[in-house]
Formats: sequence, C-alpha cells, structure tokens
Amino acid sequence: MHKDKLHLQPHKTKGLFITFCGLDGCGKTTMIQRLTSYLQEKQCPVLCTKQPTPFLRESEIFRTFMDQEDHSAFDYRCLSLMAAGDRIQHVNKVILPELRAGKCVISDRYLYSWIANLRARGYVRDRWTDEIASYMIQPDFAFFIDVPVQTAVARVRSRTAERDRYIDMELQYKLRRQYCRIARKNRGIILSSLESEDTVFSQILEQIERHRWMRAANLRKEEGK
Repeated sequence: MHKDKLHLQPHKTKGLFITFCGLDGCGKTTMIQRLTSYLQEKQCPVLCTKQPTPFLRESEIFRTFMDQEDHSAFDYRCLSLMAAGDRIQHVNKVILPELRAGKCVISDRYLYSWIANLRARGYVRDRWTDEIASYMIQPDFAFFIDVPVQTAVARVRSRTAERDRYIDMELQYKLRRQYCRIARKNRGIILSSLESEDTVFSQILEQIERHRWMRAANLRKEEGK
C-alpha cells in the first residue's frame, strides 16, 4: 500500500517555489494569473510554468486519456511513467535553475496531481511512486484549490473549446478526495473556490507574505523608492 506522506527534498535555494493543484475548473489559473501580476507589480522576478510540460501534454497517449472515453489502446501506468520522467526533467532543468537564480517559480500542477490521478484510478499499491517523489523538491507553498465536482465541470463546460470534451465524472469525485487527502498529509494548503475570488487570493497572500523571500523582496522595493 502506498504511503500517505511523500518524502520530497528541500530545494535549498534562495528562490521561492509555489505550486497549485486541483480539479480542472477549480480556479487555479485565475489565482496563478493574479499572483503573477501581484509579484510583477512588486518588481519580483517570477517564472510561471506547468506540469506536465507541453512535450507530454501534446502526446497521443496523454490526449487519449484526457479527451476520450476509450482508453484501450494505452496502459495508464505507461503514461504515468512517461509523466514521471517529464516531471523530473522539468524540476532539474527548468525549476531548480530558476530557483537558484533567486526567482519565484509558480507551477500550474505538480507531483501531487500525478499522484492523485494514479490513486484515483486504483493504482494504490504502486510503491515506485514514492521513490519518484523522493527525487522531487518540496514546494514552499503547495496550494490545493478545492471545489465541488459539479461546479468544476460546469466551469469547464462553459469554455467554448471544452464544451464537448469527455469528462469521466466518477473519476472527478475520486480525484477530489485524493487531492484533499494528499494535501492534508503533505503540508498542503486547502482553499475553497466557493469563496469569492478576492477572498481566496487574500488567503494566498496571507500565506506567502510571511515567507523570507517575500520579506526580502518587499525590503528591496522599499529601499529602491
């Protein structure tokens, strides 16, 4: 049986690493955009990135599992192994160099989404996932935006490009449970997007403004006036 606690590595850099996870339609894109704008207004160096990377997202196997009901042509464990490699490459060659340069890196999804999808699909005895996690770095803030499944799906369906996209409803309920479980066991911060957009964003700022990186950024800005 899998372990609930993931043993990620501290990144030990002068940067700030923030991740956002949750169901499609939870509102994380809005929060990432608002946080990025907030940091840029403070003249903070920031990089927004995404997992999995476009390399994997545009692959046939990924699009099959995301957009089609019939998955018989591919094995989900195969996709997960590809996603694991994509994430390790992304951490080591994109995220860590930017953190070492002192930037704030904001990632739209992270390892937690990968784990949640595996467990929601029934792969709860795959111990190799714990070993993969040990090669990933611990975010300074791991935000999980929680939302009822029906609300999330309605938001996705409101997007013209995704109005007819296949959505496995049973999977969405399982995913929501897994996200909440992973967050509680791994120092994640659960935010409800049933709150107003401004309230959720204020909760995010309340967390990160206490971090040493933000205090230093605010001090530099004051000294630059």
